[in-house]
Amino acid sequence: MADLKNLFLITKHQIFLTSLFFLSLFLLSSSLLPVLSPSLIVSSFTSRLLTAANFFSSPSSTSASSDTATLYTVSPRRIRVKNEFKKIELTSCDIFDGSWVFDDTKPVYSPGYCPFVEDKFNCFKNGRPDSGFLRYRWQPHGCSIPRFDGKKMLKILRGKRLVFVGDSLNRNMWESLVCSLRSALEDKNRVSKVSWRRSNLQNEGFYGFRFKDFGCSVDFIKSPFLVQESEVLDGYGKRKETLRLDVIQGSIKKIYKDADIIVFNTGHWWTHQKTYEGKDYYQEGNRVYEKLGVKEAYTRALHTWSDWVDSNINMTKTRVFFVGYSSSHFRKGAWNAGGQCDGETRPIQNKTYTGGYPWMMKVVESVISDMKTPVFYMNITKMTWYRTDGHPSVYRQPVETRGSSPATGVFQDCSHWCLPGVPDSWNQLLYATLLVSRGSLPYKSLGTLL
Repeated sequence: MADLKNLFLITKHQIFLTSLFFLSLFLLSSSLLPVLSPSLIVSSFTSRLLTAANFFSSPSSTSASSDTATLYTVSPRRIRVKNEFKKIELTSCDIFDGSWVFDDTKPVYSPGYCPFVEDKFNCFKNGRPDSGFLRYRWQPHGCSIPRFDGKKMLKILRGKRLVFVGDSLNRNMWESLVCSLRSALEDKNRVSKVSWRRSNLQNEGFYGFRFKDFGCSVDFIKSPFLVQESEVLDGYGKRKETLRLDVIQGSIKKIYKDADIIVFNTGHWWTHQKTYEGKDYYQEGNRVYEKLGVKEAYTRALHTWSDWVDSNINMTKTRVFFVGYSSSHFRKGAWNAGGQCDGETRPIQNKTYTGGYPWMMKVVESVISDMKTPVFYMNITKMTWYRTDGHPSVYRQPVETRGSSPATGVFQDCSHWCLPGVPDSWNQLLYATLLVSRGSLPYKSLGTLL
């Protein structure tokens, strides 16, 4: 009798999975099909089936309040959320597809108020006269996302370690989050810089803040390529910089084991002249390529990163995010050739505007889709297309340095973002995703197209 009962349960499970598979075929044959690459279509099937299998076979998956719920996402970008105001569950929603709407509420932290904002991102301190760029919030099409709540976020992070790994755009996001969390503390002295006891970590680009009352830390590791910068001797015995496409950056390996959440990114440094030209710069093993295209080099580097993540990250303990390319807005030239973005005070209003989808993000999506480790891809590219008004521009420097008006030959920063500003919305989406994954908001699954 017990055998018959087990057979019935197994058959019922198989029927469910088979039905889910054919439902996936039907849905992916709809209007979504033209916009997805074949690899992402396959990954969506896989993600859906893994989610269903895990939900029905794993005892822990039925606990909606479990703080160790796995993020089953490959790419892109759909999560099920609840409208906080209407208290109804909405259909699945791509939280990275939306528009900027006017919102006159105050920023999460006041301009000039957070001491952890670097001067180059502190537009208020550097004399920016307008503040309209702070009065917009990101509104996804078809759903509402919760406002950032620093106290709730700190409770999510209690006893945990969140690490940002990447370039200065990830540093932008890290500083935004530290300031947003600090603003929720009654005693602002209860957050302090992490004192690194490991050898020479500060000089290797390690920075961190610890929130004492919650036993958590939010850290940053500088790693603009994710792979190792290196040197070789040329034919004249002189040292020559290279980039090891086949080796993960060494500093990442020193710090990842005790991380509960890791947020990676890489992108902007691949647009610099040396990396873009690719002459005598890219290295694998003992070979330095005389010429290698930047797209091929980037793809190889991302595969090195993905292989390392799959081999080293314990997916039952550590959640992995990857932040996409943040749009730049240089007019009349590149950053080092007179490019400008000053005078912009409002987002681009043309809803049909497209800044052009960066080729790097197509590589990222393809690589992530082949990984065994669940990676949540934060596709911030579209939401940054419209924000020409959010960059430091000339306010990357104090007035006594730059003069009272934009000076000829002074570099404008049209890549990074003023703080407070646009990166606060990235952290709002990170917060919403973590709420969903721990069961604080209802969901069916993450990263599927259902």
